Amino acid sequence: MTGHISHPVAPTEIDLAVEGMTCASCVARVEKRLNQIPGVEATVNLPLESAHVVATADVDDDALIAAVKKAGYDARVTRRRAPKVAASAADHADHTNMGHMDHSAMGHADSEMALSGHSMGEGHMMVEGEDTSAPTPDRGADLRRRLIVATILAVPVVALSMIPALQFDGWQWVVAALSLPVVTWSAWPFHKAAFRAGRHGASTMDTLVSVGVIAATTWSLWALLFGGAGEIGMQMSPSLFPGFPGAEHTASAAPELYFEVAAVVTTFLLAGRYAEQRSRRRAGDALRSLLALGAKDATLVTTEGGRRVSTRVPIDSLTVGNLFAVKPGEKVATDGVVVEGTSAIDASLLTGESMPVDVGPGDPVTGATVNTSGYLVVKATRVGEETTLAQIGQLVSAAQTGKAPVQRLADRISAVFVPIVFVIAIATFAAWMVWGPSAQAAFTAAVAVLIIACPCALGLATPTALLVGTGRGAQLGILIKGPEILESTRRVDTIVLDKTGTVTQGRMAVESVVGHPDTLRLAGAVEALSEHPIAQAIAAAAHEAAPAQRVLLPLADEQPATDTHGADGVLIGSDQVLEFSSAPGGGVSGVVRVAHSGLGVSARVLVGRPTWLAEQNIPFTDDTAELVRAFEDAESSGATAVVAAWDGAARGVIVLRDPVKETSAEAVAQLTALGLRPMLLTGDNPGAARVAARAVGIKEADVFAQVLPEEKVSIVARLRAEGHVVAMVGDGVNDAAALAGADLGLAMGTGTDVAIEASDITLVRGDLRSAATAIRLSRRTLAVIKQNLFWAFAYNVAAIPLAALGLLNPMIAGATMAASSVIVVGNSLRLRKAA
Repeated sequence: MTGHISHPVAPTEIDLAVEGMTCASCVARVEKRLNQIPGVEATVNLPLESAHVVATADVDDDALIAAVKKAGYDARVTRRRAPKVAASAADHADHTNMGHMDHSAMGHADSEMALSGHSMGEGHMMVEGEDTSAPTPDRGADLRRRLIVATILAVPVVALSMIPALQFDGWQWVVAALSLPVVTWSAWPFHKAAFRAGRHGASTMDTLVSVGVIAATTWSLWALLFGGAGEIGMQMSPSLFPGFPGAEHTASAAPELYFEVAAVVTTFLLAGRYAEQRSRRRAGDALRSLLALGAKDATLVTTEGGRRVSTRVPIDSLTVGNLFAVKPGEKVATDGVVVEGTSAIDASLLTGESMPVDVGPGDPVTGATVNTSGYLVVKATRVGEETTLAQIGQLVSAAQTGKAPVQRLADRISAVFVPIVFVIAIATFAAWMVWGPSAQAAFTAAVAVLIIACPCALGLATPTALLVGTGRGAQLGILIKGPEILESTRRVDTIVLDKTGTVTQGRMAVESVVGHPDTLRLAGAVEALSEHPIAQAIAAAAHEAAPAQRVLLPLADEQPATDTHGADGVLIGSDQVLEFSSAPGGGVSGVVRVAHSGLGVSARVLVGRPTWLAEQNIPFTDDTAELVRAFEDAESSGATAVVAAWDGAARGVIVLRDPVKETSAEAVAQLTALGLRPMLLTGDNPGAARVAARAVGIKEADVFAQVLPEEKVSIVARLRAEGHVVAMVGDGVNDAAALAGADLGLAMGTGTDVAIEASDITLVRGDLRSAATAIRLSRRTLAVIKQNLFWAFAYNVAAIPLAALGLLNPMIAGATMAASSVIVVGNSLRLRKAA
């Protein structure tokens, strides 16, 4: 129960899962109710269907849930984080152990829940692969089932109702039987949402849909059972002016049936809701992908009877102060400090940079980074939610929750539009009762008003344009996550580019070699035996240049290379490495000899940093001024340089750099042409950042170097606070929170799953030019959506007066409503050729 203890000074954070929200007005009602509680500041997120509460007073969970229920929705608390207080390492360990006792039944699942903000109810066992992306499970599957049933049943209903030639004896009873499941079970989500809103004196588009469907169905049932429309042999054909005396409504003068209108409205609106749900469902995927990056177990190191024992344990078992081992190729289990061993750590997960970090005793290491070479023993300093990986997860969650929900145009207008429609319908009924020929004429005109106002075209306006636009984007290697994203692309004026993997290739490559002509060949031979990323880059460059260099044998100038092999299977004349050794953080060495050429043609080759070479009694001083100058120039420009030595002296310098992609300069030019200000953001050193910026045409004033993941978020937030609308392009876990916090996040498809899921747009091909194409396509799609919404509302504004005057039969209203939908779809299809 410690989670319910409030703190008198620091705020308590509570996350809730909110069920039943469908539009922006739902969000506003929930936020209003929560913020009425003293000491509570709440932010509600529609895509995540969650609320994040910051409480500066003692607030009970039941009070929060009751406030949400007053707004008409269901809620449950998923996480409560008590304020952090200073604690000793021992206290921290005790607290951690207590937490593991509480969580033992759930195991690893609880870690996932803590990150995602969608934890299960008390006692719930999380199933492998369970969907936690939304509090209500299987909502998409439920909508899909309802849509399939509605579509199958609505087709014959429309055909029988609109084509008199198909109306066999008793057809109207068949239509009624087919329609009732559609207007009840399939349309239930709309009825439920309308009832919930009505209970609290509000109205949404769901209200209009529900009332229109119920009115059309109720009238049709009355006409069928009591009005004479149920007579066997009755046929029905549309009449243009149902309200005037003498107008022929049907062949038998019976009241008309409007089952097909109710069925069509339900089916089309379900299709739109299902398309929206599919884009929403992915909101929680970023956090699940982030969690998957962490280690699942660890090698716990303990001392028993004076000897060291290694035991493989689940990651949840680690506590602060534990020692754990990390073998080459393994992930570091949790944040800690190296106690024994030296190695190179691939920290690209967090820094985004391809350059590995050399570590030794006393150096900090971060959980989920990869140990590339040596054996390490690490002391855990942070576990669970305190780790860097978990903190990034919380940054992503906070950025997503803090995003103001985009209020779609249809929802904003519905606040005024829906009540006006009801007033017009009631006024129409009253006027026709006073001045019209009959109650049927009055009811017909009123129903026509409701039906003509049903937002079928509005329901299609966004999904169809999005479907076509995103389909075209997929052809171009661009994935747009949802309609709310498009609003941001129109207003973006600043685009922040991550360097490594976005502007550059994301991997080290040899840029130049200075010194002896065989520096690369000999260094590559030795480095080929090392697993260090720099070594692999040198070995790859040497292998690529091998055909040109094989005849250069400075150790045996007289001996030619051949393509035959010796008895040991080694190619005669190839470089063979013996006595290889590696000094983590320093360099590598080995005896390189030309295979099968005698012992005289060999030399000990060393490749590494100048400081390490000095320890091996190989000077790197004025005697090698050219090499010293090349090394210093490389380092000052942000490149990585290593020195190769043999015969007791430094012979060459190999310069490595993460090369700029060939298309990046063109991409930056395209972004600038779109009116955007490009900026470069990187965890790399200033020299490397400036070189990359100059290569692609970004001003030096717009370069931010040596920034950590949380600093990336801060820079994006600062730019937004200055009034800029910011787009962010990145590819790594370290970019995930910044991608989520920007107005528009674009992830390179060649990057990590976390970055991709936290972004709004994914650039599948990893080509920065796709960013410019994505923004152009998004702006074009948004323009089409707005055109669709305009025509949909214009249709309603023009048609409602006709319906109120009795000039529009509800059946004709249904047909014209379908025609408006065709216009919307046709306009959307123009996006198929967008580029």
